[in-house]
Amino acid sequence: MSAGGVHMQELLAIMRRLRGPDGCAWDRQQNFGSIAPYTIEEAYEVADAIEREDMADLKDELGDLLFKVVFHAQVADEANLVDFEEVARAISEKLIRRHPHVFGAGGQLTVAQQRAAWEDIKAQERAAKTDADAGHLAGVPRAMPALLRAYKLSSRAARAGFDFEHADQCADKVAEELAEVRAAAAGHERFEEVGDLLFAAANLARKFGVDAEAALRAANGKFERRFRAMESLALERGEVFADLGLAAQERLWQAVKRDE
Repeated sequence: MSAGGVHMQELLAIMRRLRGPDGCAWDRQQNFGSIAPYTIEEAYEVADAIEREDMADLKDELGDLLFKVVFHAQVADEANLVDFEEVARAISEKLIRRHPHVFGAGGQLTVAQQRAAWEDIKAQERAAKTDADAGHLAGVPRAMPALLRAYKLSSRAARAGFDFEHADQCADKVAEELAEVRAAAAGHERFEEVGDLLFAAANLARKFGVDAEAALRAANGKFERRFRAMESLALERGEVFADLGLAAQERLWQAVKRDE
């Protein structure tokens, strides 16, 4: 057995011990629902380490994420649903099934061709499930971040032909939704119109071939960087940023942008 296999078995044994009668009270109390938020959090921390290019941190975060996978598998095993080996076997079979151009005789595909083939295979898998939702939007998880889910939903709709022909039409839809936000009354109507605006913006990003979630994450990073630079600049000038008027804060913002 490889060193990796030894350590994997050790991790599984640790998980069983933590959930056992002489294990950890907190770990024994957990279930799928209580662990799910931590799983999502760990996935974000993996993405953050990658974005920061911190490979030492990435090792730790990947381990934390793997532990959550093992945790779910152990809970499932205790309920006689599935064990870790079955989980590993299922994903192995799925990867082979979804890469016929690698593991079969189909020959190599371009990235675009592979993406289309992947979606076709996934659609066939959904259709093969007797109790599956046969709709084009089936299988888009409700727990996804809302912006990413908007992107996925509009992508699925586009595959069924429900799509604007040109990106300019998407941009016009964003302008239309923005006008409706401005015209909306306070309360629920404004809430709904802002949601429509955000969905239209995600659809525009898809039409431009831009990852909406990644683009917004980059915009968040840029805003955070500039805001922190404004605070530092104010401090250098002997000013308290929060005490400045909006016009003075805007001048700091413009100064920071020029320096970039």
